[in-house]
Amino acid sequence: MQGLEKLLRPKTIAVIGGGFWCTNVVAECRKLGFDGKVCVVHPTRAEIAGCPAVQSIEELPFVPDAAFIGVNRHTTVGAVQSLSRMGAGGAVCFASGFREAAAELADGETLQDALIAAAGDMPILGPNCYGFINALDGAALWPDQHGLKAAENGVAILTQSSNIALNLTMQARGLPVAYLVTAGNQAQRGLSAVADALLDDARVTAIGLHIEGLDDLSEFVRFARRAHDAGKPVVVLKIGRSEQARAATISHTASLAGSAAGASALLAKLGIAEVKSLSVFLETLKLVHAVGSLSDNKIVSMSCSGGEASLIADSALDLPVAFPALSFSQKDKLQGLLGPKVALANPLDYHTYIWGDTEAMSSVFAAMLEEEAAFGIVVLDFPRGDRCSADEWLKVIDAVEAAKAKCGKPMGILSSLPETMPEDIAADLLAREIVPMIGMDDGLAALAAVSRAGRTRRAGAVHIPAEPTISVEFGEERSKGILQKHGVRVPESGLANSPEDAAAVAEKIGYPVVLKGTGVAHKTEAGAVALRLTCATEVLGAGAKMTSDTFLVEEMVCDVVAEMLVGVVRDAAHGHVLTLAAGGVLTELLQDSVSLVLPVSRQEVDDALGGLRIARLLDGYRGKPACDREAIVDAVMAVQSFVLSGPVDEVEINPLLCGENFAIAADALIRGEEMSNG
Repeated sequence: MQGLEKLLRPKTIAVIGGGFWCTNVVAECRKLGFDGKVCVVHPTRAEIAGCPAVQSIEELPFVPDAAFIGVNRHTTVGAVQSLSRMGAGGAVCFASGFREAAAELADGETLQDALIAAAGDMPILGPNCYGFINALDGAALWPDQHGLKAAENGVAILTQSSNIALNLTMQARGLPVAYLVTAGNQAQRGLSAVADALLDDARVTAIGLHIEGLDDLSEFVRFARRAHDAGKPVVVLKIGRSEQARAATISHTASLAGSAAGASALLAKLGIAEVKSLSVFLETLKLVHAVGSLSDNKIVSMSCSGGEASLIADSALDLPVAFPALSFSQKDKLQGLLGPKVALANPLDYHTYIWGDTEAMSSVFAAMLEEEAAFGIVVLDFPRGDRCSADEWLKVIDAVEAAKAKCGKPMGILSSLPETMPEDIAADLLAREIVPMIGMDDGLAALAAVSRAGRTRRAGAVHIPAEPTISVEFGEERSKGILQKHGVRVPESGLANSPEDAAAVAEKIGYPVVLKGTGVAHKTEAGAVALRLTCATEVLGAGAKMTSDTFLVEEMVCDVVAEMLVGVVRDAAHGHVLTLAAGGVLTELLQDSVSLVLPVSRQEVDDALGGLRIARLLDGYRGKPACDREAIVDAVMAVQSFVLSGPVDEVEINPLLCGENFAIAADALIRGEEMSNG
């Protein structure tokens, strides 16, 4: 299949159609300074917007590198076929009414299939999309106005939503945008393939993806690895929930490891910065465009206001960023520069004593960055240009530039309000390699996202799960037997067909025992579990109260310190998602969980356990013994061993009983491919 280079970096463009939208394509190419050839295809007109026109695609004076098809959906299919036959480089399909409208249009699904077949090897974007803007080469296969201008380099932004793309072109934050691409239905080429192609343009500094759903897990992983190896940061704003993730509903694991958790786990594994809003998306892209990645979350903040120092400290409370304390050496230097009246701390209020003194300010800023910090923030809100003078504020920019040269560390100037960072100043800051940051919350969120992603040394391997041909649910006893073969420790147990048989089995195992009714998914809620039974009479009584015809008798595990959930769900969009959580009756109550994408290492599992709120229980709390962390990790790795061995939809151990020298699976379920030997 053809690559995307000709389509995305065209030297010749054909515009198919002559309405309002096609006229705009011609106008936008002209406005951006496209210096290649443009020709319009229209059955009756000789020219459109000053551009020559021909009556059919076959009459084009050149084979186009890129074509914008702005005709109705049925005619679009024929146009794509004609372009493909003549060897065109690719096409943007603007029309809607394809698969996205299958619920409203009976032929939507089949028409999209026909479009894909018509394209053959020729790349297409869409249908149901605006197309793209290449601001580097002036190519705008874009049917509407936009806010981009010609650029020498910058970030590439890709999204499924044309309207969101249009809105992003109107940003006034100084962010240089090299490419803006919309993918619409992703019928043939999805965001992953387009993003991968843009990595090869040396002028692209970073890539931002607004994702509703991953188009292809394998392609996305390949792109992420290539981006990581190329040193080009990736920022993702993920919205929506996949149908695949919602399909698994029978367990606690499925509810905890939904699409959002799976997506976040995948992005973290791949070293991608994930953000939660469009404003943070833009701030993060600006940060990585200017400085690349950050391997540390330690920052210093400086402002000429105690209120601002307190505000930025409060804004960081719930974020994984840190303000390292000043060293004795730093305090000595700062006291010499600022005098005895200034409280020396990070964040720093340097007061007005040195305001307007560029050399003194640069020395203070450089001293603040001497030790641990990876990034320095100077909080500065510029006055209104129509009513005030910014001359004294501009001296702060000079001071930051000088301090940055002295300390060799990246710095940014942060305005607390969008209105107080004019676009021309933001552009000037970027030209000086100073990051213009807008909003304390958004700026700090951007720093947190970039530093978190930067701590991933390499994009991790991702297991692409196979889908079971026929997925079946295994009973508790069989599930535990299978997991035991892979190394999970389980209680001694036996099956019984009546309460009397259960009492006999209990005598063999030895008291105390647990009695469970079989064939029940959530046994505790159904009253199908009886704990700490110490004699045959108690077993008979408990069995008589249960509605089950068969029973599982197990040894009662004593001296339990904590209960955990260990589960894996196959999420077709994000891989096999491992969830570790508080277990037993606390699973839904606490919602204390962490998710990882398989495969995982022992160290990753141990680190994840340390991030749970119940970590204090695992480590020993209020005189109780610590749990055997190695045994817990062993159990998790055993579950992974099973999942990676064949098509599996879901595994759940809940609870995993954890004690001073054990981790034992008290209950388990498996859904997946039927096994002849399991």
